[in-house]
Amino acid sequence: MTSPASGDLPDYAPVPPSARGAALNDQGYYVGRVERNLYWVTDNVYQSAFLTTPDGVVLFDAPPSIGYNLQRAVDEIAAAEGVSNKVTHLVYSHHHADHGAAASLFEDVIRIGHEETRRLLLRDDDPGRPAPDVTFGDSYTLEVGGERIELAWHGSNHSPDNIFIHFPDHDTLMFIDVVNAGWVPIYNLNLSEDVQGYMQAPDTALSYPWTHFICGHLGRLATREDVALHQQYIADIEASSREALASVNPVPYYMRYGENVWAGVKGHLVIAKYTGVLAAADIEVFTTTTTFAIMQSLRLDKGPSGPVHP
Repeated sequence: MTSPASGDLPDYAPVPPSARGAALNDQGYYVGRVERNLYWVTDNVYQSAFLTTPDGVVLFDAPPSIGYNLQRAVDEIAAAEGVSNKVTHLVYSHHHADHGAAASLFEDVIRIGHEETRRLLLRDDDPGRPAPDVTFGDSYTLEVGGERIELAWHGSNHSPDNIFIHFPDHDTLMFIDVVNAGWVPIYNLNLSEDVQGYMQAPDTALSYPWTHFICGHLGRLATREDVALHQQYIADIEASSREALASVNPVPYYMRYGENVWAGVKGHLVIAKYTGVLAAADIEVFTTTTTFAIMQSLRLDKGPSGPVHP
């Protein structure tokens, strides 16, 4: 492959101030306090979190893009606060490698995750993601050093095993890969496996009491307003998709393209844009694939898929 000439590169709308990330240090990460002894770490693409306690540090996700900077962030805070830097527990939000493949950097820790996370990690056999030692079905309360974390599974969403991680004493919820703070979803609703579960998950997130939201991606914490804006964006696409399924006659598309039936399918899309409000809204492939995923889920999961042939 060759690099494109500068003249071949498309122009996109400026990134809104609300989508801009934290200032990274010389080692390429930012670590900040969420509330009290709960901290978050980002490289402005991925996010992790950790909780310091008298009995050690609890780490939540281990994205490989942050990698060894996770321990450096823990060391930085531990030195500043005079607490232990030993990671004793690691919680998987879900099984995907982009959020967990640095887990093997932490040895002699108790790994915790949903029972489906264990099954999928054993299936995938990735040495970077050792399977959890402690698993649960619907809910689990993790207590370490006098701190309490509530883990819950409310059904399939982004992945079959993606869980909600609630810090009731820190006014914080961690829920990964559904809402991107200040940004649109990337391809196919953040590459989500269950479209209907994905679309319903923000309602579940908002049912929790929290002020701070760790969403797993990009360079800042999210707010309740971010979740509401995400819901509005998805609802607009859903409404457009429902209207198209109900009103657009697909026959001319298929007649126009003849044997090329997939070209007919492509002509059957509706695109909603939030340019200047959510970053990357004008990157057409993101909105197109998100719209397509929602439209096809409505057609296949919710029905009806279209007019019945007379």
